[in-house]
Amino acid sequence: MRTRRLGSSDLHLTVIGLGAWAIGGGGWAFGWGPQDDKESVAAIHRALDLGINWIDTAAVYGLGHSEEVVGRALEGVRRDVILATKCGLVWDEGSTTPYGRLKAASLRRELEASLRRLRTDHVDLYQIHWPDPDADIEEAWSAIAAFIREGKVRCAGVSNFSVAQLDRVRAFHPVASLQPPYSMLTRHVEKEILPYCAANEIGVVAYSPMQAGLLTGAITKQRLAALPEDDWRRKSRQYQEPLLGANLRLVDKLRPIAERDGGTLGQLAIAWTLRRSEITSAIVGARRPSQIEETARAADRSLSAQDIEEIDALILERDQSLA
Repeated sequence: MRTRRLGSSDLHLTVIGLGAWAIGGGGWAFGWGPQDDKESVAAIHRALDLGINWIDTAAVYGLGHSEEVVGRALEGVRRDVILATKCGLVWDEGSTTPYGRLKAASLRRELEASLRRLRTDHVDLYQIHWPDPDADIEEAWSAIAAFIREGKVRCAGVSNFSVAQLDRVRAFHPVASLQPPYSMLTRHVEKEILPYCAANEIGVVAYSPMQAGLLTGAITKQRLAALPEDDWRRKSRQYQEPLLGANLRLVDKLRPIAERDGGTLGQLAIAWTLRRSEITSAIVGARRPSQIEETARAADRSLSAQDIEEIDALILERDQSLA
């Protein structure tokens, strides 16, 4: 699978990265319902077999469980896999709802816990998950710079930061990457953030290119009603009216474009995200091997100018229907 350099860092990521949010399972505020750990491990192994060279997780996914599963899957298999995890969201014992904390001492405790769960001595890409509290992002960034000097972290990145926040932390230490949401349904980064990252050699690893499954064609109103009670998508604005109906109509109109070359809707959504030169890699979640087998093929799919023109016209039509 082809790779792209992550900003000015020495990391070269495959254009598809395996996202480990869903394999954290349910039982917490942003869970995906029950998940079989054996299937999660099998999905990770299959992703590596397909040539994917990096995994994105976070301490908060499943309140530590996602990192534990990733660590278990990689132990004794290989460590040349690029491991990316995140910090800054913590939870109290007995609680299932995380909150932001970016104090240096807290981040050090988080890093040590992540290293234990991942069964490794270093993280390749350590990212501030959310700029919350905003007032503490400089303190957090300085702490991560210290982790790099200690050899426990190779590169530092951020997630969900604005241009102004990127400017603030860059004064302390280089930013290897930004992780923002980016899909056909979430395009706010196109105006300022992507050009800023390109101008400042900041890699971009886009999350939710398939909008948590909405752009795969697998979601219907009946399927949504059957989601587990602890699946966070039940509370997502994109899964509620009037957005839900508009999104499902868009998916129906995208289907002929996806199938034109024998592809799938999920592959189309990922390829559309990767069409931008600023995007280093798209993070693709998978809960079982068959899912990553399908979506990994998007790495080899290129969209024609006609494809992009048709897709953008359909997105505009969707947006106008909601105006």
